[in-house]
Amino acid sequence: MKTSQDKLKSQKSDTTDVSKPWNKDNQAWWDWYIGLADNKNTENKIIKAKPLPNVTIPSDDEVVSELANTYPLKNDQIIFFRKNGFIKLKKVFTPGTVLKLRAEMINLLKKSFNVDPDEGANDRFLSLEMVWLKNTLLRSYVLSPRLGQISANLLGVSKIRLYHDNILAKQSGCGRTPWHYDDHHFPLDTNDVVTAWIPAQPTPVEMGPLSFAYPLDVHKLVNDVKFEKNGAGYDKGVAEVFSKNGVAINETPFDLGEVSFHHNLNFHTASRNNTNRSRIALANTYYKDGAKVINSPTMVSGDWQKFMPGVKPGDIAASPLNPICWPVDDN
Repeated sequence: MKTSQDKLKSQKSDTTDVSKPWNKDNQAWWDWYIGLADNKNTENKIIKAKPLPNVTIPSDDEVVSELANTYPLKNDQIIFFRKNGFIKLKKVFTPGTVLKLRAEMINLLKKSFNVDPDEGANDRFLSLEMVWLKNTLLRSYVLSPRLGQISANLLGVSKIRLYHDNILAKQSGCGRTPWHYDDHHFPLDTNDVVTAWIPAQPTPVEMGPLSFAYPLDVHKLVNDVKFEKNGAGYDKGVAEVFSKNGVAINETPFDLGEVSFHHNLNFHTASRNNTNRSRIALANTYYKDGAKVINSPTMVSGDWQKFMPGVKPGDIAASPLNPICWPVDDN
């Protein structure tokens, strides 16, 4: 199967050749990638975010119990996802469970970057990955049967594995996330891939929530837009094609506890964070069991070997760091 990464690899000019593997860490990848966004006409005003709600915070055991329960996914929601490549589901988590997640992620960010992500307009996009390996609480969210069940049901597959988790903090004043689809990033030979994006606070439009282009097949409109590894050419090119063709875009707030799920072929972006609070999210990517690593991953896949150590191009993508997340093993 010819993949989007095959197409990337065939681009050979100095500005478009991404055939070499990424040789830096994940944070350096994000620093590079966020720099590919067009921020020329971005609003620079910072507004004060509303206070976080005062709710009861559950214990660790209560979180595990909550996330062990399945979600009542409806057939029309599955149909919507498969047609449009994304869906936003309300009340996937209770408010207290989300705010407990936020507090834990802030602690981890503080330890790693020696900065409080909510203090000041630092304009940076911070990332931590594979936190589930060392943090028991985060593991409850990342390997959650609830997220696993939703992901498998949306894709229509019997078994799914974890690709990786990401703590993502778009600090106050940080600019746009460029238009992209995740098929560029994941070196997998399947399109049965979905990312659960869990904002850890109420996320108004001013904070820069994920925005989704739809229906799913609009990705075909931009097949001829060449990816550029420097500058905002690709981001601008995709935006121009979508505008010319009147592509629908969903840019709406996220309630506390609301989670989005997007397909690896769904084009999405996010606006600048124009509030004084970091937009923090946990993003977990899951894929169909049995998928293989493509033959020639590119630099756009970042530090992929960290996410599946010992797995080589052409191998089944099933390292010990890619556990089955659905169905649940009761043994």
